[in-house]
Amino acid sequence: MANDTFLRACRREPVDYTPVWLMRQAGRYLKEYMEIRKNHPFLEMCKTPELACEVTLQPVRRFELDAAIIFADILLPLEGMGVKFGFAKNEGPYIEKPIRERSQIDAIRIINPEEDVPYLLSALKMVKAELNGKVPLIGFCGAPFTLASYMIEGGGSRNYIHTKKLIYSDPGAWKAFMEKICAVLAVYLNAQIEAGAQALQVFDSWVGCLGPAEYKEFVLPYTKKVIESVGSRVPVINFSTNTGPYIDLVSEAGGDVVSEDWRIRLDTAWEKIGHDRAIQGNLDPGVLFGPASAIREKAKEVLDMAGGRPGHIFNLGHGIILGTPVDSVRVLVDSVHELSGAE
Repeated sequence: MANDTFLRACRREPVDYTPVWLMRQAGRYLKEYMEIRKNHPFLEMCKTPELACEVTLQPVRRFELDAAIIFADILLPLEGMGVKFGFAKNEGPYIEKPIRERSQIDAIRIINPEEDVPYLLSALKMVKAELNGKVPLIGFCGAPFTLASYMIEGGGSRNYIHTKKLIYSDPGAWKAFMEKICAVLAVYLNAQIEAGAQALQVFDSWVGCLGPAEYKEFVLPYTKKVIESVGSRVPVINFSTNTGPYIDLVSEAGGDVVSEDWRIRLDTAWEKIGHDRAIQGNLDPGVLFGPASAIREKAKEVLDMAGGRPGHIFNLGHGIILGTPVDSVRVLVDSVHELSGAE
């Protein structure tokens, strides 16, 4: 492989510079993405391997990124599970019939990736061939809690009332639901590896709505089960947001790499998860709306907190925000490489 810096950092091996990739690096801030989006709905883009491949490669062509991440959505397994969903214009995803009853949980199917998400597997194979060893390819899934919350709430939520109601009023149903999701994600992630993914990220974007005790009881065992289902086949990144106060518990859930947002200092987070684990992050994506001097300064702060210790992967604390200037992304990627020692 021409550039395996990202994979080596995942394994905490020495690298010549800090690798960088960005969540949502393929997306609406790129003109070439929007040109495709004009003629194709989001879900169609996900389900058309040629389009998903093209969009995945767009940021890798523009910037000196150290990894590509497949263009997809965390909800893609739901259709095969028997849960219908869609994307409302300018309002994000919605679930047609939110999961609120035990009978609905019992009816959920364990997917067959080759039959239920063949388009994703085809896209992974295409991208892998097109990259031809230039940089590694990352696959991903939503974590059990975040997927469950989407299905229960029916879409985005501020307070997660329906999710918490199920957790507290029927813990047996919650356990059954999470076990089903774990079984789905185990086959889903391993199929992505077979199709060419060289690393995986598990997105728990919503889990920060819980406190540490709730995380430990109702989330940790299931996230751990999903990560363990991959074994040592490829590095796994355990990503969450708003979990700084209990990042040590997030670490217990596993992952070769623990990824945290900007609400906790990177050095503090690494101390809590242990320096025997790699860490990813954790610049505030809002910094990219500032001038080049500020972007470079804030990138240096994150790198200084990492202290040159093996196992740091530079990323944002969450995805690139709509409207982010393309030049700002270039400044960030170049700054990370230059400041960390790339020649």
